[in-house]
Amino acid sequence: MAKRALDLLLAAAGLALLALPMLVIALWIKLDSPGPVLFRQVRVGRFGVPFRIHKFRTMRVEGGGREITVGADPRITRAGRWLRRTKLDELPQLLDVLRGRMSLVGPRPEVPRYVALYPAELRSKVLSVRPGLTDPASLEYHDENHLLAAAADPEREYVDVVMPAKLRRAAAYVDRMSLGNDLRLMWATLKLLLSR
Repeated sequence: MAKRALDLLLAAAGLALLALPMLVIALWIKLDSPGPVLFRQVRVGRFGVPFRIHKFRTMRVEGGGREITVGADPRITRAGRWLRRTKLDELPQLLDVLRGRMSLVGPRPEVPRYVALYPAELRSKVLSVRPGLTDPASLEYHDENHLLAAAADPEREYVDVVMPAKLRRAAAYVDRMSLGNDLRLMWATLKLLLSR
């Protein structure tokens, strides 16, 4: 109950404070490349219920393509490069927090194709809570796309190495979940963002 109250309070405050910067970002995206301002994608939420996540669009509108981003992906727009580096593309997810689809802190939501590969015991644990904007795995793998770019087969590296490591950290977060831990993770995330 306290976690949800904190989510509502901080997400509403964040949207109020960031309304003007978000409007500027939206205008920049529209001027930079054709297509919608927001990117929507189906992710798997709490209890395995799918939902549409919202981000500022950072890629050109193209059909198909892989679901992971690797290094200097040619699909990324000029505005998108900066938004991804600063993580400001994630700001629209504050709306998903207000709607109750997400939390400020929780395991990052994954696309259905990768969730289907989760081991059963980790799947039930990780999906027992709302997915979040940040979590321990997000902090540890904040430069994931550059890590994958160095791999011979980025998709295989993600499935065999990165995703299992992130799942273990997500499960550990669920085991130790507390308001104090959430506040520490929010502070660590803020420090990381400011350092960029």
